[in-house]
Amino acid sequence: MIETLDQTNIQTLKGIGPALATKLARIGIITLQDVLFHLPLRYEDRTKLTPIHAAQPGTNIVIQGKVVSCDLVFGRRRSLLAKIQDSSGTIALRFFHFSKAQQNILLNAPVVRCIGEVRRGSAGFEIYHPEYSTKLKALDKTLTPIYPVTEGINQTRFRSLVNAVITLMDDGKVLQNLGAQYPELNKFDINSALRLVHHPTPDIAIDALLDGNHPAQQRLCFEELLAHHTSMRLLRQKCLKLLAPQFCPPGTAYETTRKNLGFKLTNAQARVAAEINLDMQKPSPMLRLLQGDVGSGKTVIALLASTHAAENNYQTAIMAPTEILAEQHYINFSNWLRPLGITTGWLTGKIKGKKRQAQIDQIKHGEVAVVIGTHALFQKEVNFSNLGLMIIDEQHKFGVEQRLALRQKGESDGRLPHQLVMTATPIPRTLTMSIYADMDCSIIDELPPGRSPITTSVLSDIRREEVIQHIELACQNKAQAYWVCTLIEESETLQCQAAESTAEQLGSLLPSLNIGLIHGRMKATEKSAVMQSFKQGKIDLLVATTVIEVGVDVPNASLMVIENPERLGLAQLHQLRGRIGRGSNKSFCILLYHPPLSDISRQRLQVMRQTQDGFLIAEKDLEIRGPGDLLGTRQSGSLQFRLADLLRDSHMLPKIRTLADHMLKNDKTTAYAIMNRWLSSAEALSLI
Repeated sequence: MIETLDQTNIQTLKGIGPALATKLARIGIITLQDVLFHLPLRYEDRTKLTPIHAAQPGTNIVIQGKVVSCDLVFGRRRSLLAKIQDSSGTIALRFFHFSKAQQNILLNAPVVRCIGEVRRGSAGFEIYHPEYSTKLKALDKTLTPIYPVTEGINQTRFRSLVNAVITLMDDGKVLQNLGAQYPELNKFDINSALRLVHHPTPDIAIDALLDGNHPAQQRLCFEELLAHHTSMRLLRQKCLKLLAPQFCPPGTAYETTRKNLGFKLTNAQARVAAEINLDMQKPSPMLRLLQGDVGSGKTVIALLASTHAAENNYQTAIMAPTEILAEQHYINFSNWLRPLGITTGWLTGKIKGKKRQAQIDQIKHGEVAVVIGTHALFQKEVNFSNLGLMIIDEQHKFGVEQRLALRQKGESDGRLPHQLVMTATPIPRTLTMSIYADMDCSIIDELPPGRSPITTSVLSDIRREEVIQHIELACQNKAQAYWVCTLIEESETLQCQAAESTAEQLGSLLPSLNIGLIHGRMKATEKSAVMQSFKQGKIDLLVATTVIEVGVDVPNASLMVIENPERLGLAQLHQLRGRIGRGSNKSFCILLYHPPLSDISRQRLQVMRQTQDGFLIAEKDLEIRGPGDLLGTRQSGSLQFRLADLLRDSHMLPKIRTLADHMLKNDKTTAYAIMNRWLSSAEALSLI
């Protein structure tokens, strides 16, 4: 047998030219092996017809019937609406992208077979943009794989690529069984596993395959988790061999900062601060993840670590995800550090011209000890004099490349800065041990005394007027409130109220209140001015998008309304709710949903109503949404799993950790081969 699939370019397949190869490269497919490891996201059961009357929202079904009408519909958006009827009932097909020819084909078809997801719509149960055929063939005999694809490559085209590569496998061009000497990797031949996952056989255990528990899937999941965990352990080993500034123990400035806080550190804060102090006294770079629930006091830990670095004549760079949070950090740090003679600067996109250049020059010449900013900190023209500590706030909102770019700015004489990454999105222990196996982890597991509890209510937007009256009464009694909209523009699909129209509407209904507006499309100076007015009590009710999700601290704000909360995940809802309950007043959060709710949305809102425990919420979010969404990895550039599921496959992790450490110590050839098979950018990742 000859193993060539990992070295053969995709363009060797018939019909794959440069243009299609470029599109495939966008989803990480360069070689024939990449096709095999581009695994199905899920499966659809197209082996049987479903009577229309049995259709349920949220399910994918195959229906067959007669087209009884096919008309253009003019609402907020023009669409083609076709109604299909069988002996049991009628359902609508809706197309937003269509042609006149398509309309004629549907109208003249004696019968049509459709495949798609059932939704509730204005015409009752509807299927948006279904796959359909007027030429009926025999039903599929096996489950149909659904792949992650990109623009210009549809499911049919990608399935044909898979078929072509599997044909080559049948001709003897197979993959090597890496690690065949290890029992866990020898339970199922890799080639047989891939064939089965892409081409389920008629006798397959369908429920096991749909749940991801088939032995073939579990064999692939084990190898994928092993590849990821090994890469994280490798990063850890490499980090320990690198050099970093070795700080002296905390001195006078550190103790003065701690005493001048105006409050005593919680036991958890004191423990975490001590762990960080010890890390920075070592000659290798600190790489520590700091988890703490909303309001647990992570900023104070960052302040103390920055003071420790300044005492040792090193600069600190603090990277925040939004300009609002960066400016808030700048104001707070300046007030704390100015009496000690420690200079603070900041750099965001809103700082322009001469002022920007002056700040860049001060950073370069070491005239600023603590530099706070957004992604602007890692731009090419920004250079540090003596960067000894990087602090990344809300780390999951930054991509791998961004974090690497900032760390590289601190390289000097073969030394790297210490790194502290912080998150207010508590991460379940299962995820921490897997996603962050290269880091030490600290947890602030208690809130400062005096935080008021938040009562959370889940209400239908039918009671909107009642909620508005409640806000008016509360604000007249000197409270302040947020009204959070999940979108800024109208959308007929999501039915979310636009922030601008909401502010206008509330202004007319509540003339006695001062109402402000903030959203992501405003200029930075405008956002800053609005937040300052709200903090000073000049604004009673602030209408906002989720731009206020992270870091905004207004102690007097004790009421929050979140519209359309069903559109958000638990982690984001928890972050938003954490903007209130920061003072002594009793706080209330109202989740104003638009009925009807899906089962998943109902689960989310129930969790929010029942608990404020961020770690419990994170566990539930992991169960409901999966690790990619919880950590923001779908947008941030962090590794995503192709088949493995950390919740479902957590039973594998103890063996995986043991095997990863064994391979890195005794069998690096196999370890690197497995990483290169599963990680699309293993070489780049290993340099981080």
